Amino acid sequence: MYYIFLRIKQQMIFVVLMIAFIINQGYSQTTLAKQNIESVLNNAFNKFKDLQGGKNADYIKELANVDPNIFGIALITTDGKVYTKGDITSMVSIQSISKVFTMAKVIEEQGPLVLQDKIGVDATGLPFNSIVAIEMHKGDKINPLVNPGAIAATSLVQGNDSIAKWKEIMKIQSDFAGRQLSINRPVYISEAGDNLRNQAIAHLLLAYGRMYFDPVQATDIYTKQCALNVNAKDLATMAATLANGGVNPVTKKKVVSQSTVMYTLPVMATAGLYDNSGIWLFNSGLPAKSGVGGGMLAVCPGKFGIAVISPPLDKFGNSLKAQKVIQYIVEELKANPYWIEPK
Repeated sequence: MYYIFLRIKQQMIFVVLMIAFIINQGYSQTTLAKQNIESVLNNAFNKFKDLQGGKNADYIKELANVDPNIFGIALITTDGKVYTKGDITSMVSIQSISKVFTMAKVIEEQGPLVLQDKIGVDATGLPFNSIVAIEMHKGDKINPLVNPGAIAATSLVQGNDSIAKWKEIMKIQSDFAGRQLSINRPVYISEAGDNLRNQAIAHLLLAYGRMYFDPVQATDIYTKQCALNVNAKDLATMAATLANGGVNPVTKKKVVSQSTVMYTLPVMATAGLYDNSGIWLFNSGLPAKSGVGGGMLAVCPGKFGIAVISPPLDKFGNSLKAQKVIQYIVEELKANPYWIEPK
């Protein structure tokens, strides 16, 4: 008799759990239905297309010449559905967004402890190109999403010489984007001719034993990766690959492991938007990364990747319009991971 009662109880628990799962799935499917996503993207585009403010980065001379009116939105779900609005063909240089995928390459090749021990994962609390941050910690506790840590990460990528390292970085960036990326030559030339601060950073790291390849060559590779050309769809595909546990949902290619994604997203959450990372996470809940070329991407784990390109930046170096658009879309789709529906 007790056995029968136990079986009935187990079946009832199973049914309750299944109902809860179905309700939750129904809620997710409703908020992420095609019509709803398209409507939200249209509303976001119309709401913010005339937003004024910010200005193009000009410390890299070529970036000042980029059309400030470029405005494109792309959202790609983990099952490969692509939604776009506005200009998704115009290219901008990827800049600091590339740091995420080089970091992922290092984790994939050598494991998360290498990243933690040889670079560091704590936010520095200082500007992205700070030399003071290096001096304060004697080259320790730098972060792969600011310049010192990013150059160190580039130097850690496996390869016997700069050509081999560059080939690996190009491959990982392209695999995340789902197509072969190429360098924006004018931007690269502009940056390479004026990257003395980054060269100084690399040499200072070398002095503290935190540079793992020739500092001049590592800086040059880093400069090239920042000059890769991308559009809004490329960036959304890169974000969606992280959202999908390392499998590109468009090409279906496994780019990195689930474990690598698990260690990549927290660093994005804490340091992805320079000095404004905490405010961004507070308002959106999503790991994200911006670049001074005007691009920005964000990851909604298990659901979608989203990207916006709009070159005018705020005082922190993040696209002013992209932040507004992504935050609006996240709110409308109830996609903030910390938005919890009571049961």
